Amino acid sequence: MKYYFAPMEGVTGAVYRRAHQKYFPGVDKYFMPFFTPTAAARFTPRQKRELAPALDAGVPTVPQLLTKNAADFIWAANALFDMGFDEVNLNLGCPSGTVTAKGKGAGFLAQPDALDRFFDAVFAVCAGRISVKTRLGMHDPAEFDRVLAVYDRYPIAELTIHPRVRQDFYKGSVRHGAFAAALPRCAMPVCYNGDIVTERDACAVQARYPSVGALMIGRGLIADPSLVTRLRGGARADKSTLEAFHHDLFDGYTAAFGDRRTAILRMKEVWFYHLGLFADSEKHGKRLRKAVSPQEYEAAAAAIFHELALLDDAAPRWFQPA
Repeated sequence: MKYYFAPMEGVTGAVYRRAHQKYFPGVDKYFMPFFTPTAAARFTPRQKRELAPALDAGVPTVPQLLTKNAADFIWAANALFDMGFDEVNLNLGCPSGTVTAKGKGAGFLAQPDALDRFFDAVFAVCAGRISVKTRLGMHDPAEFDRVLAVYDRYPIAELTIHPRVRQDFYKGSVRHGAFAAALPRCAMPVCYNGDIVTERDACAVQARYPSVGALMIGRGLIADPSLVTRLRGGARADKSTLEAFHHDLFDGYTAAFGDRRTAILRMKEVWFYHLGLFADSEKHGKRLRKAVSPQEYEAAAAAIFHELALLDDAAPRWFQPA
């Protein structure tokens, strides 16, 4: 089984990827938060900095593009292949209203004919490995029949399926019935993504779908950064390892941003999920969220590591019922 780290805007940038791989080996691919190529046919200075090969030296990284324009995808994908990336991923899963209103991300799934024309143009000229991350549709999982018929016509390297529709966002349970029905009809290798938080969750998905060759994990892997290491037979991270990871991450963000206060804001995004690995973390979490100065933040983080017990499995604090 292969294990992938899902792209998460504001969290899984180059600083996080390097630190995570250093302390918690085992992830086969780290998918980058998406870039949006434009008709300018060039990456912005910020995008160039994030894509610089030196930032991810030794880290197996896959860039992700968000667009509905074939020409924009083509120039960006070819530029990424020229930079040395082996694979480029197309985001057809983002449920954000500002994204889907423009017909991008999961919004593109509502236009299967346009999606077909997009892939026809892309695969006519792009020779590199192109994978896709998708949802089941915009409103109804029945929409996936037409979408999958489009996917099956093209040499998509791997299809990562998040078994929800756009209207679900991340609420309620994933739609296992729709995923199981679609799986035998997928002409390409399939990766499963959705609601994997614990080893038990991952093992249940593997047992339920033995033909699936990869699992993509996002929020659960931020909550418990040793999750994939554990799935590969390694040890659960102890507090000293987690604290060392935290210090490296904080120092990395400080160096990247040139400012410890900005680094604190990024660390708080990580802690939103990571606090789920500590017992009775509500009071300590509130103290950390209120921290403004570096001294306040470091004291709050130290208290979490030194005063709270680790849970056997992370608790999904972010879960939203339907």
